Amino acid sequence: MMYDFNADDIFEIALQLERNGAEFYRTAAEAMKDEAHRKLLLELAAMEDDHEKTFAAMRDQLKEAEKSATVFDPDGEAAQYLRALADTRVFFQKQIDTSSMEAILKDAITAEKDSIVFYLGMREAVPPEMGRERLDDVIKEEMGHIRLLSKELTALR
Repeated sequence: MMYDFNADDIFEIALQLERNGAEFYRTAAEAMKDEAHRKLLLELAAMEDDHEKTFAAMRDQLKEAEKSATVFDPDGEAAQYLRALADTRVFFQKQIDTSSMEAILKDAITAEKDSIVFYLGMREAVPPEMGRERLDDVIKEEMGHIRLLSKELTALR
């Protein structure tokens, strides 16, 4: 079955991705012995928490048309599909290489890039009248994460 998604569907996934990201950073922080690295990872987790709040606020501002179901989906299969993608493709539960801060930052950059690719793909599945342009704001937030992580990675070298 082919689904069109609305902006509300995508924001639901954005919230889950941010929760997954915060958990990733907190798990990595627990394994770090260096206090400065632990602090940075906890700050990154807090940023993910802030982005979750930002996305929740953006979701609350959606117009009714941007929340309307695009297909008859009484079992909520579309949302289940998106949730499964979020939990298996971006910041998913996996073994974190905590051998170095560099490895953690590289994994985080990869996850952020994956999230952008996910949102760009989903953007095409959201019709313009269902809030497609709202995804641009989400993508810009994730690009900001990559800039910050890249800066931190460069500073380590």
